Amino acid sequence: MTGPRRDTRGIVEAQELFARVRFRRREPAPALRPYLEHYWLIDWDLTEPYASHVVPHPSVNVVFQRYGGAAGWGEVAGIGLRLFTQKLEGRGRVCGVQFRPGGFRPFAPDRPVSDWTGQRLPVADVLPGAEQDTVLGILGPEAAEDGQPETHAQAHAEAEDARVAALDAFLLGLEPEADPQALRAMALVDLVRTDRSIRRVAELAAAEGVSARSLQRLFAAYVGVGPKWVILRYRIHEALERAESGEGPAGGGPAGGGRGGGEGPGTGLDWAALAAELGYSDQAHLVRDFTATVGVPPTAYARPPLGDSQ
Repeated sequence: MTGPRRDTRGIVEAQELFARVRFRRREPAPALRPYLEHYWLIDWDLTEPYASHVVPHPSVNVVFQRYGGAAGWGEVAGIGLRLFTQKLEGRGRVCGVQFRPGGFRPFAPDRPVSDWTGQRLPVADVLPGAEQDTVLGILGPEAAEDGQPETHAQAHAEAEDARVAALDAFLLGLEPEADPQALRAMALVDLVRTDRSIRRVAELAAAEGVSARSLQRLFAAYVGVGPKWVILRYRIHEALERAESGEGPAGGGPAGGGRGGGEGPGTGLDWAALAAELGYSDQAHLVRDFTATVGVPPTAYARPPLGDSQ
């Protein structure tokens, strides 16, 4: 692992979100990196409510949060099967842990990860040691960073480092045990994410030298969703990021001049070419999956805001 990811895959209208909140990714302790993608930290102080939307990754998250006047609480969020929407208002903070797909099982080895899919459960119901004092220690004092003047940048950084250290201490205290099957599942999902030639479950099974049924059992136990779902979700993440950036198929650069202009379902992109690149049989299948997942068709999502030049 060379550091936290820098992409915005899964975040709907990422730049709008980043204009309203402070969003950072931080690297966990070295012993945790085989299991975790990164920590993600969000702070906000809004004068008007804002709804954020995320197309979830095939990952379990542990989320510590405080907003709406609550003292703070923690949840284990299993893989979300649908678009996740969260209303942000007033002042708030989230300290999140994104596990690698397949990486959560060593921390909760007694149950298959599919048991948590689509669920949001109190962290203490799933992981030991998550008492309220631990939750508050991870979130830190409410005024530790928010509202401080820019001259206190060092204090801000130290407060954030303390939250990361508290996350490390909590997760290391769970003493995850090495599990070869978890490592195998993580490697297979990473192959799906990075190798665009893997477009079907049969191709992934052949690459691993196992039957499709064996692959499905492994994914249910260690990832939480089936391999077909993972393949489709990464396709949508790719399409969403392309719609956000206006970039055409790999190596082709912008198709039609960014998010403005262009023809077809999604201004600025050659969606037929992108559908072919992502392994769809035709453009209509990509448009249908995109609409079902994101909630709007590519045309509406990629349309530039009023006032933008074409």
